[in-house]
Amino acid sequence: MTTPRSTPPPVPPAERGATMIADRVVAKIAAQAAREALAARPQGPPAAAGAGAAPGAPHATVTVHHDIARVRVSLELDYPSDLAAQCAAVRRQVVRRVEECAAMSVPEVDIDIEHLHSAHTRTAALRTRKLR
Repeated sequence: MTTPRSTPPPVPPAERGATMIADRVVAKIAAQAAREALAARPQGPPAAAGAGAAPGAPHATVTVHHDIARVRVSLELDYPSDLAAQCAAVRRQVVRRVEECAAMSVPEVDIDIEHLHSAHTRTAALRTRKLR
């Protein structure tokens, strides 16, 4: 005859372990959020919209310490446009998405505008590509 096994008492949630989210995962969330913010805003004058290649995709670097993420986003934007408004929209969206998806607070989002694309430079680049 076997004796019934007793089940161990349940372990409280705080003592079960920890969930770690890699910095590169948070960086991907931030870059996607920046793309979402820029897609929701007009980039430049309507005449420049079809003039050539669109600005490059945003990329982000993140440093996570405990549950605090410090984010740096690099952007390429159309010019002329309201750069400050675009950067503010990116900051808001990055903070919202990182808090929502990774449950981390984001006290700062630094924005680097790496390149400005104008209708003139896109048209010149398109002409150069056609000549080759």
